[in-house]
Amino acid sequence: MKQNLQSTFDPRQYMLSRDFEIYYYNDKNPSKVDYHTHDYYEFYFFLEGAVSMQIEHDIYPLCFGDIMLIPPGTSHRLVIHDRSVRYRRFVFWISLVYYESLRAVSEDYTYLIRKANRQNIYIYHNDRISFNTVQTKIIRLLEEIHEEHFGQKAQISLCVSDLILHINRMIYEQDFPDVRSSESTLDEKLLTYLEEHIDEELSLDTLAEKFYASKYHIAHIFKDSLGISIHQYIMKKRLSLCKEALLSNDSITQVYSSFGFGDYSSFYRAFKKEYGVSPKDYKKMHSAAYAYEKSEGQTTNVHVHVP
Repeated sequence: MKQNLQSTFDPRQYMLSRDFEIYYYNDKNPSKVDYHTHDYYEFYFFLEGAVSMQIEHDIYPLCFGDIMLIPPGTSHRLVIHDRSVRYRRFVFWISLVYYESLRAVSEDYTYLIRKANRQNIYIYHNDRISFNTVQTKIIRLLEEIHEEHFGQKAQISLCVSDLILHINRMIYEQDFPDVRSSESTLDEKLLTYLEEHIDEELSLDTLAEKFYASKYHIAHIFKDSLGISIHQYIMKKRLSLCKEALLSNDSITQVYSSFGFGDYSSFYRAFKKEYGVSPKDYKKMHSAAYAYEKSEGQTTNVHVHVP
């Protein structure tokens, strides 16, 4: 994960922002935090560490993928078992005002909050694939906050809504598996996984291990469903993302290396074959138009508190 997304741990237990705050903490020798409450909702996403969370009178040992929701006025504290183990987590605070604004849009945003308030259910265990989807959405939100892009304020709002709704849907479907209209088929799960890991090394062997199926079966299912091979799909998806990224201020080297191309020559050949122009010529042709749009005052200032 990018270093610039990490926050230095701050023991304060109050919000500086009116709506929400989100942090990624990665601590060696974590600090002790005494029993406390706060006047906002805290979503807590556990990544790593030898710790438990005590909420009221119950202690919850934590493992990768655990999600907790702690309501206002609920006493809790961290129990540290081994300070030598690195402690990593995401912490997401939303205010009562923001909660009410979500609730006004749809009660679907507040399923977990209602469970916590009415049933005192605070923690949810998740498998690695499900939690990786949540983690991807969190990282996308953090990147949007920390980097200046056109339409930043609007995109941050969309990312927050998407994250909160996704978590509520995920837990709801765990609680009521029979209400789902249909189970996701293997090709749908493959598409979701490829979408979320497109910048990583992807191979049939990797996918076979993730989905507990033979690589030949995966290749056959994918080709029958989409009409192209997994390799072709990955290449087209990466090239499409590179094409969009070329309009940013990133160098061509940063762009192709960010989306799984090992060297420029292979990226150049694939890009020119797909779009008929070289990456350099494409960037030159389209960057001028993009810069003109920004100069016309379409960029919005964003005021979101993240230390």
